[in-house]
Amino acid sequence: MTTAAAWTCLALPLAATIAIAAGGTRISRRTAAYISTATTFGSFAAAVIAFVIMLGEDPHQRAHATTSWTWLSAGPYRFGLTLLTDQLSVMMMLIVAGVGGLIVAYSIGYMDGEDEERRYFAYMSLFVFSMLLLVQTGNLLLLLAGWGMVGLSSYLLIGFHQERPSAIAAAKKAFVMNAFGDATLALALFLLIQHTGSLDFATVFQASPQGGAVANLIALGLLGGALAKSAQIPLHTWLPDAMEGPTPVSALIHAATMVTAGVYLIVRTHVLFENAWFVQDTAAALGAATLLMAGLIALVQVDIKRVIAYSTMSQIGYMFVGAAGGAYPNGMFHLMTHAFFKALLFLAAGVAIHALTGEQDIRKMRGLGRTMPYTRLVFLVGSLALVGIPPFAGFFSKDSILAAMLDRGTFGYILFACGLIGTLLTGIYTFRLFFIVFRHDGDAQPHLHGNAEGPRSMVWTVGVLAVLSVVGGWIQFAPLWTPLTTWLAPVAQPFAEASSWEEGIASAAAVALGLAGIFVAHAIYVTGRLRVPRPWTVLERKFYWDEAYDALFYRPADLVARALGRYVEQPIVAGSIEEIGEGVRFGAVEVSRAQNGLVRVYVLAVASGVAVLALVFLTTR
Repeated sequence: MTTAAAWTCLALPLAATIAIAAGGTRISRRTAAYISTATTFGSFAAAVIAFVIMLGEDPHQRAHATTSWTWLSAGPYRFGLTLLTDQLSVMMMLIVAGVGGLIVAYSIGYMDGEDEERRYFAYMSLFVFSMLLLVQTGNLLLLLAGWGMVGLSSYLLIGFHQERPSAIAAAKKAFVMNAFGDATLALALFLLIQHTGSLDFATVFQASPQGGAVANLIALGLLGGALAKSAQIPLHTWLPDAMEGPTPVSALIHAATMVTAGVYLIVRTHVLFENAWFVQDTAAALGAATLLMAGLIALVQVDIKRVIAYSTMSQIGYMFVGAAGGAYPNGMFHLMTHAFFKALLFLAAGVAIHALTGEQDIRKMRGLGRTMPYTRLVFLVGSLALVGIPPFAGFFSKDSILAAMLDRGTFGYILFACGLIGTLLTGIYTFRLFFIVFRHDGDAQPHLHGNAEGPRSMVWTVGVLAVLSVVGGWIQFAPLWTPLTTWLAPVAQPFAEASSWEEGIASAAAVALGLAGIFVAHAIYVTGRLRVPRPWTVLERKFYWDEAYDALFYRPADLVARALGRYVEQPIVAGSIEEIGEGVRFGAVEVSRAQNGLVRVYVLAVASGVAVLALVFLTTR
């Protein structure tokens, strides 16, 4: 029954993609939207069924692997379409399908009137299917297939508005940068096949090398894939540009699918990272660096979606700290709560953007709180959850990561300090955004389009996410109750666990700094008691990452391509083709001279041919 529910969960979004694509113009745009929404929620229902069934099973016998067919068998190597239904995969199924369903339902109102609505919903269903394949697969080869399909889906949706060059450029940037991560992941799989003879999780975890160069190379390959998908330093520059896609796409990428894949990969393959402790610590350090850098950049952004995008990079950094720092359930807990409040923030921002007919500059969105009280309220809920103010969801999950780092010794203390600074920055940039856009500004009179709060599909979905952002964190409140840690323990047993006093210290410090950040933002953007310093150029230029990549990779590649075109392609390739053409033309002209209409010339030619054939025949006997 569990495996049947898992297969149903995976198959429904794929069926929707095929149905919408095959139906074409024969189905209406509304019908395509309802098919995509219904099948995504159907996947969520199947995930709930699998979860309920697993609750009644023995905790150490909840893993169910089923292979529908073996599509490659060569000697000892066998690869098949295998699904693994265990505690980690079911948790991800619930998040992907549940939050994804809300986002797809929201799209019914947001995308209403788009000419390419059918194409949009086909892509959205493909995206959900790709992510479900990634998290449900029972071997690393199919995981790589889902990994690539997630990248393809993001490329299609980021560049959905094909008439905008900026959208096409952003889609290509995301695809290329993720392709680099895909390549490192594939190389790690080659090493695993060489040294273990398999890519099934159980076999790989038992037979993989422990320590040494090979173990480090495998972990580095996996880490490269995780960094690219989750937009962590140094493979992060694609994520802000991905805001060129429709707002629900941004929510799906940031909350339920793509950027969470890297965290899932680290937790799923934690055995391989534990075999290479240096790489594991490097992953945690890169997460800490990313959460600080993204928080600083978010302070100066003026595009509402880019502020939230940098917030995602920062929060994924916390998840990397937790997952790579050995607090696997804590990292996954924050992944879950983050899906709630980050989807809420994006979709609430989408309500404002929809009302302002596409305006995203926060300097032109002032004063929306008076005319959009519901959106203001739900955005406030998401903001408080993001900062980690109790009793909102982010408080329970983010603080648990910080507390666990206190159990890691000196390195953990450094990660803990970085996380606290990140909390202060989160309070400032989040409420800078809230105060600028939603506070009652008597001088601002925004011109709103139609119903300010949007269609019903947009209203009820953000309402559900707001409720989840309030109550979602109460599923676990360490050290009083830890059902999520107990649930994940058989597949991801943590080695960094906080004591009661560490939980208390982390929570007190994080809440205090979060509130301090809110007060600083209030003093700057509401009362004016603090003056805003001129933004540092380094923050406005995003620490010059794009310029560095341009100088190190794009320009040299462009120069090499131009040189090869000028000195190789034109004179040798194109030139030789021209010479061949001229030779054929010359030969044709010369041969055509024999076509003069004189019978004696034709007889002579035939006789000459017969003589040559006779000579060849006689010499070969």
